[in-house]
Amino acid sequence: MAIDPSMEPMLETFIYESNTLLEQLDEILLESEKSKSLSEDHINEIFRIMHTIKGSSAMMEFNNVSTLAHAVEDVFFILRENPERLTSVSEALFDVVLEASDFLKSEVESVQESGEANKDASGMIVELKRLASIMRGTASEGQAAGAAPEAAPQASSSEPSAPLAAGRHRVKVFFEEGCQMENIRAFMLLSQLQDLCDELESVPPHPENDASLCSEIIKNGFLIDFKPSTSVDDVLHTIESAVNIKTYELLEDEASGPDASASEPAKADAKAADAKTANSAPAAASPAANAGKAKQSLISVNQAKIDQLMDLVGELVTTESMVVGNPDLRGLQLDNFQKSARELRKLTDELQDVVMSMRMVPISGLFQRMNRIVRDMCKKLNKQADLVTEGGDTEIDKTINEAIGDPFMHMVRNSMDHAIEMPEERLAAGKPERGKVILSANNVGGEIVITISDDGSGLDTEKLLKKARENGILTKPESEYTDKEIFGLIMLPGFSTNKEVTEFSGRGVGMDVVRKNIEKVGGTLSIDSKRGQGTTFTIKIPLTLAIVDGMELAVGDSIYTLPINSIKQSFKISDEQMADDRQVILDTDGTEMIMLRGECFPLIRLHRLFGVPTEITELNDGIVIQIENNDKIACIFADELLGEQQVVVKPFPSFLNKYELKKLGLSGCTILGDGSISLILDANNLLNLL
Repeated sequence: MAIDPSMEPMLETFIYESNTLLEQLDEILLESEKSKSLSEDHINEIFRIMHTIKGSSAMMEFNNVSTLAHAVEDVFFILRENPERLTSVSEALFDVVLEASDFLKSEVESVQESGEANKDASGMIVELKRLASIMRGTASEGQAAGAAPEAAPQASSSEPSAPLAAGRHRVKVFFEEGCQMENIRAFMLLSQLQDLCDELESVPPHPENDASLCSEIIKNGFLIDFKPSTSVDDVLHTIESAVNIKTYELLEDEASGPDASASEPAKADAKAADAKTANSAPAAASPAANAGKAKQSLISVNQAKIDQLMDLVGELVTTESMVVGNPDLRGLQLDNFQKSARELRKLTDELQDVVMSMRMVPISGLFQRMNRIVRDMCKKLNKQADLVTEGGDTEIDKTINEAIGDPFMHMVRNSMDHAIEMPEERLAAGKPERGKVILSANNVGGEIVITISDDGSGLDTEKLLKKARENGILTKPESEYTDKEIFGLIMLPGFSTNKEVTEFSGRGVGMDVVRKNIEKVGGTLSIDSKRGQGTTFTIKIPLTLAIVDGMELAVGDSIYTLPINSIKQSFKISDEQMADDRQVILDTDGTEMIMLRGECFPLIRLHRLFGVPTEITELNDGIVIQIENNDKIACIFADELLGEQQVVVKPFPSFLNKYELKKLGLSGCTILGDGSISLILDANNLLNLL
């Protein structure tokens, strides 16, 4: 059914929170399935996740989502009480809960796209009820059919007006003015507290069931009666950390102790500690002091707004360059202006760093999603493999992270489908029965280097050449192809070695799409493989798409920008060095090499590479810049260095794509301070030309 218009303000929060919780659910399930056990903490966490999704989806009136979440919650309610009963249903339980997770993610995605969630989950619900019946053991027919378990101790149907029993406490909570949907916020607060309390009741009870309770909660506050399982401080800290809490008040009465009647209520403002709080009666001083601590404040911001902010920062950087580099200022002694310009540069640098950090996310989330693919394909293909991840804390621009999600998935599937052998084949080849798919990420200069490798069968060059020959895509005699060029054939459109179409491969849409998607975000993809030992895909992508510190180089009348993090050193060649015949030599392929401190490095003359007319062609008349990327080093020759400049990277217009400019060593363009355009050099692609 379509979403109620009154719920639309909560839609974005529902989508974000549900996706986050479902990612946590998958991570817990995969980890637990691998260890063949569910810890008490994991059982409680899954119960909490399902309880939260059940409540929020019921609030949004997505009944199929709520019903399925409730069915999963029922199973884990039984496990909370009897964890030993997992052994009777373990494999089936993991399968159906992962299937339920997929269904819930699909429905949340449908909500995001169309505002509706209406798929049928009855099959999974029946299976969950069957498993619940097995775990109950002595359940009646009605219970086996899926009757709900005893209600979780979260709310009472009557007001807790009696004097407090020993060990029980009351807190009155007031929500921020104008936060709206106070009844749902009250319900979410109870959900957060239930694992910290042996007993938990509220006034009004079951707030999620009646939106009309909002006015009552606004007027009288939300009263929570609890018996903590650990300490009062833990409960108060959770309340303090919850969102949209304005104030809370710890209430005690004569039943709590002989001195309680002399105590004034301990009050704490969740936003700032009130001076009066510190002076409240001694009986409540400790909880109040804990509650008075400042809480972390987090907000969710639409990514489009962050993207817009990033664009504005980019325009600000360009405008700053135009002001500071204005031709009208040349030759003028403007000390105060230069001082102000330096201060402006400092502020724009800080602003850029802050905005860029807002867009950075750890790549571990992307890695974690691949766990599920490996797990599912092992079961469906009867293979055995483990996913190993390294460098998951490496951060990457969120836009790039999203763009490489599908390519990642395709390459992991390739490794599982094509590379990892069946267990008996691996044993016959002297390999461990279980294969490995390894995901690794690290930050190298201004690039993120990601590898996806396996210890499978490797690529068969003869088979690849045969397929290329059949498809008529060979451009030279087969004997002239190097192994690296043969591996590159699999990235051509329509190239596939699978003769049958499966759910994983063989559709003719494969590595060519992967390569294009990676190149769209300024990245490159390379392949290396050894027959019988495995294959490695290496992806190199920029840390961010936005702004780089560059060195401007003049070549004739053209200006190029080289990212500073690619520069190892720059130097002038003296007349004496030029007189030495060994300074510049040719290798066996005719590539020009330059001798530096006893080592030879390839030399790239930019005026020759790009066909730019210039009068500076002798090395001692220009400047040599040594560049490096990973383990590759070379030298480029330009007329002169013009100075350092922070530039905003702009992609090439789409009509230039047919020229494959990136293969020529260019990664984009930028607008200089005088309004002219500079081409940005890509050290990685320049080195690949050699």
